[in-house]
Amino acid sequence: MGTLLDYCSLIRSKNAGPFVLTFDLICRDEAAYLHLTTSPELTVETFARLYQVEPAQVRLFHHQPALAIKITIPRPQVQSALDDPDCYGGQQYSLLLDLQV
Repeated sequence: MGTLLDYCSLIRSKNAGPFVLTFDLICRDEAAYLHLTTSPELTVETFARLYQVEPAQVRLFHHQPALAIKITIPRPQVQSALDDPDCYGGQQYSLLLDLQV
């Protein structure tokens, strides 16, 4: 077991429109991808807990040809609302870096 950062060459978040955040996890190699896609720690429920959304609002996709995992969740605020602390969604991935998987 290690951190998500140990298995990924890229972890990022960004807007997928004004109402949705998307997270991209690009694995270092096939072994890392297989580990993450079968990890009991990298689940819809984990993202729901970390980002305080309902599990039904979390979409998790595996894309083996790119060794990638994509997760989408609703934004906590509409993009660029007065109370939006991250209008590009580019800082939201920070909760994932030390996630034990």
